[in-house]
Amino acid sequence: MESVRLCLVDGTYELFRAFYGAPSRLSPAEVEVGASIALGRSLRSLAKSGDFSHFAVAFDSVIQSFRNELFDGYKTGEGIEPTLLAQFALAERVSEALGFVVFRMIEFEADDALATAAAQVRDRADVSEVIIASPDKDLRQCVGGKVRTWDRMRDIYYDTEAVVEKMGVTPEQVPDYLALVGDSADGIPGVPRFGARSTAAVLSRWKHLEDIPRELSAWDIKVRGAKSLVEQLRAHEEEVLLYRRLATLRQDVELPVGFDEMRYDGPNEEALAMLSHELGARL
Repeated sequence: MESVRLCLVDGTYELFRAFYGAPSRLSPAEVEVGASIALGRSLRSLAKSGDFSHFAVAFDSVIQSFRNELFDGYKTGEGIEPTLLAQFALAERVSEALGFVVFRMIEFEADDALATAAAQVRDRADVSEVIIASPDKDLRQCVGGKVRTWDRMRDIYYDTEAVVEKMGVTPEQVPDYLALVGDSADGIPGVPRFGARSTAAVLSRWKHLEDIPRELSAWDIKVRGAKSLVEQLRAHEEEVLLYRRLATLRQDVELPVGFDEMRYDGPNEEALAMLSHELGARL
C-alpha cells in the first residue's frame, strides 16, 4: 500500500533562510537571484528524497495581512532587504516550475494556508502523515494526531509530546502562550513580566487565558512574582485577548487546489529550462 505523506513547506521562511545562508548571485540580467536558486535546489532535494508523495509550498506574497488591520504593531515588510523582497515573486515561480503547488497569500499569511491545509487533510483515512516544514512556534498549534512540524535546519520533529517538552504547553495552548510571552518575529509584544517559565507554569494549571484568576488569592500554585503577574494581566486584559487572536492561525483559508492536486509528479521541464536560463543556473 502506498505511503501517502504530505509535506507543507513554509516557503517564506525557506526563502529568508536561503537569502541569509546562500552566496549572492546575479542573473544574466544582473539581478540578484541567489536566494531563489538556493531555495529551488533545497526544494528539489526535498522532493528527490522520496519521503513525501504530496507537497504544497506557501508564501507571503505580501508581508502585510488582515492582522495588520487588527494591530498597528504587527509585522510589516519594513526593514526587509530590497534584494530579498524583490525575489518573493521569483521564488514562487521557481517552486511552481519544480512542480510544487504554491499558495500565494495576500489577505492571509502563509502560516494560515499551512494550518488550513493540515486541518483539511489530517483526518483523511488515506493520509498517513502531514509534516509542516517550518521551525515557527505558532505552527506548533497545528500539531496532533498525524500532524507534526519539522525544523529542517536542525532536523527536529515536533509531535504533541515534543511541543509540551519544548514549550511547557500543549499545541492547543500555543496561542495563549504566545499572547502572554509575545512573539517578536510577528510583532506581538506579550504581557510584561510573563516569561517562558512562568507562562508555562500558569497555563499548566489554567488551560486558557480566561481561566487564569485575576485575584491573587485564587492562585493555588507557586510562581515567582505571582502578584506582579496578576497585576499585569489585569492591566492588559483587552490586549492579551487581541494578542491571542493574532497568534491563532486561521483554518478557513480558501486554497487554490484540493489534496489530490498536491500530488508531486516532478518538475515542469519546459518551464524549468526557461527559468534556469533566466537565472543563469540549473535548478
